[in-house]
Amino acid sequence: MIQNIPLEKILFIDIETVPGFSTWEDMPETEQMLWDKKTRFQRKDEVSAAEFYPERAGIMAEFGKIICITIGMLEKNDTLKIKSFAGDDEKKILLEFGEIFNSPRLRDVILCAHNGKEFDFPWIARRYLINGIQPPTPFQMYGKKPWEIPHIDTMELWKFGDYKSFISLELLAHLFGIPTPKDDIDGSMVSSIYYIEKDLQRIVDYCEKDVLTLANIFRRMRQEDLLKRYTNLD
Repeated sequence: MIQNIPLEKILFIDIETVPGFSTWEDMPETEQMLWDKKTRFQRKDEVSAAEFYPERAGIMAEFGKIICITIGMLEKNDTLKIKSFAGDDEKKILLEFGEIFNSPRLRDVILCAHNGKEFDFPWIARRYLINGIQPPTPFQMYGKKPWEIPHIDTMELWKFGDYKSFISLELLAHLFGIPTPKDDIDGSMVSSIYYIEKDLQRIVDYCEKDVLTLANIFRRMRQEDLLKRYTNLD
């Protein structure tokens, strides 16, 4: 039962990603060709590879990049401390994020994200390898049996074995009476805010709201009260 999981061992996590290049024209010719091949069967006949790039590249780890990783951990007084790693230099983000796993507290950490098993966790691991860095231990799953991987996925918890089901973080928050994290922007706007508006802080704020919402959803699933928010994680 999820009520038996030690809350202080859970690392709530969310990432924000964008296409690797601001426009199709900025993309090297070789990558354009590979993108065309990768997405050929995903696109409708009338949609070109160039048109499909800004729409979908930000959700593919091979063609996108991470611009923000936000984490949250619960303290014993039922408050949440949040920390974000963000910027234009993805490798720097990953290196700084990786350093937190040197802490004794995170030695047996349990990762928690919404749709994390299909998106956040593999995305992070793949971008580490692409940047020439070994992924932190919690993201290394080779050779492990499914029951040996303690990661928590709130979408998976909501499915109750129904593998056809999908639910957004926003809808789940609404069902549990949690304030929406999408009161300013949503995921479809992140790329334009990053590349056109160049407002990274707005994206960081959005990512932090998602982590707070994620933690509160997990609390609601355990029939527990909502959390307060603290922005500094030591």
